[in-house]
Amino acid sequence: MSDSLERSDLSDDLQLAEEEKRLPASVLERMRRGALKTGFTTGTSAAAATKAALLTLLSDHKSSNVLVTLPKGNQLNIAISWITKSEPSIATAAVVKDGGDDPDVTHGAEILSTVSLTESVGTISVDGGKGVGRVTKPGIGIEIGKAAINSSPLKMINVAVKEVADGWLEKGGVKIVISVPLGEEIALKTDNPRLGILGGISILGTTGIVLPYSTASFAASIRQALDVARAMGDSWVVLTTGGRSEEYAKSLLSGLLPEHCFVQIGDFVGYSIKNCVLKKISKVTIAGFVGKLTKMAMGIKQTHVRGSHVDMEFMARVAVECAPNIQGSIIEEIREANTARHVSEIVAAYQISGFFELICQKVHEQMQEHSKGSLLIEVIMFDFNGKVCASFTG
Repeated sequence: MSDSLERSDLSDDLQLAEEEKRLPASVLERMRRGALKTGFTTGTSAAAATKAALLTLLSDHKSSNVLVTLPKGNQLNIAISWITKSEPSIATAAVVKDGGDDPDVTHGAEILSTVSLTESVGTISVDGGKGVGRVTKPGIGIEIGKAAINSSPLKMINVAVKEVADGWLEKGGVKIVISVPLGEEIALKTDNPRLGILGGISILGTTGIVLPYSTASFAASIRQALDVARAMGDSWVVLTTGGRSEEYAKSLLSGLLPEHCFVQIGDFVGYSIKNCVLKKISKVTIAGFVGKLTKMAMGIKQTHVRGSHVDMEFMARVAVECAPNIQGSIIEEIREANTARHVSEIVAAYQISGFFELICQKVHEQMQEHSKGSLLIEVIMFDFNGKVCASFTG
């Protein structure tokens, strides 16, 4: 499969995830009507705070709002929370980050920019202060030791400076320090610690806008986690569907892999496998519970989409494969089960040997198809107490 076709497939998978979300009906309805409120990123916040602080230094005027130019050239009007001028050549401005209707952990955080006028003609320097993480591992796209301020926010900050300080830059420079007072605390709710971004949050934002319930940021976190693993020289990753399966996987594989090799993929199954291929991962362990793994075994690439409920008929067929002479009443009991977990209880009660192993084998077959045979894939199923109830390695 060509690189362009691979990337097209990835785009299709992401589009599917965008269109079909496991969200409350009220949110889906507001989304359909276009009634969800958009927000702006930490990068936009940092650029706005920088522009406001710089305007204060150059014009001695404290702006209540500033226009920020976004990466695609359009502009957004951002409210300024407060501005202080500590010295004639130093000012700090704050923006309260607004994630709109998106459930974003950085929503409501203060993003500060402290701007100093310097004697370094034509130079614009940007660094992170308190609450902005520092990069300690490769694969982030930022040099180790540097502040976790991504390229798009850096460009936005530079554009903001040039929009108001072209005249000043002919005779001096501008030094900018971005800080987030609660950043270290907020970062504990993100993937930053596992990615080796320590001491705070990242200043992010590709477009400058936060689209409510967009899958793009989660997909980006998966790609970044895989990039870190490869940059650290690791070619074996563990893909888990959530926090509990990750906890069990870490306990099982304790000492074999560093933390950055464990990647929570949520419902992005096919997408994650294809990214593993693109990023030259050689071995993948998929770890989860019976429900999500059964969906994968059924060939569902996005396990949360509407209509992707576990098919009890599928599970009944698996039971027949394992025990061709099984009583019809047991098969009917499986067909009428409420959930995959209920089926697992029935399987355990009637001691249907090989059932969970066959589910794992079918997951392996589906994932091998997604990877076009490019990966060594291992599948592990946990019971709800964290014990391995089945596994399969091709």
